[in-house]
Amino acid sequence: MAIKLNKDAAYKAAKPKEKDYSINDGGGLFLFVSTGGSKLWRFVYQFNGKRKKIAFGGYPEVTLENARRKAEEAREQIANNIDPAELRKESKLTKQIVKENEERKAVGLYIKGSFADITMQWLDSIDHLTKKTTSSKKVSRLQRLAFPSIGDTPIDQVKAGDVLAILTHLRDIYQ
Repeated sequence: MAIKLNKDAAYKAAKPKEKDYSINDGGGLFLFVSTGGSKLWRFVYQFNGKRKKIAFGGYPEVTLENARRKAEEAREQIANNIDPAELRKESKLTKQIVKENEERKAVGLYIKGSFADITMQWLDSIDHLTKKTTSSKKVSRLQRLAFPSIGDTPIDQVKAGDVLAILTHLRDIYQ
């Protein structure tokens, strides 16, 4: 597998043609030149028997050196049995969730999937079983006593010790 086949001048001189074409740099990295004149770095690889492709950005914004570095990182991930495309998807999803949760907090809503969010969903689901005063007391107690310490914690990360600490604190207050 030959890599680093061309110098930067070959990519700089690439002009659009009647059909889209690619200039191979080796090792799965190539510059895709469209009929419209855009030049995009792409990397093809095989993962679990499937051929996949990821983009690294446009040339010259992403330089030849940067594209080669990104391709090398992707090769290392593949060697460690990590799919670079899936890693990108997960990273993008994480950023999206963080942004969404910041927006929710800004308008006074609870973080999705947090202890506070799930608790409020549960209280809403059993609201018809209790009187309004009882329901409002439950919400008030949780907001004052539990949510400040574990409200933003993802529900699957709340441990028994976290709840026990809150209950111990309540016991100490009301004794």
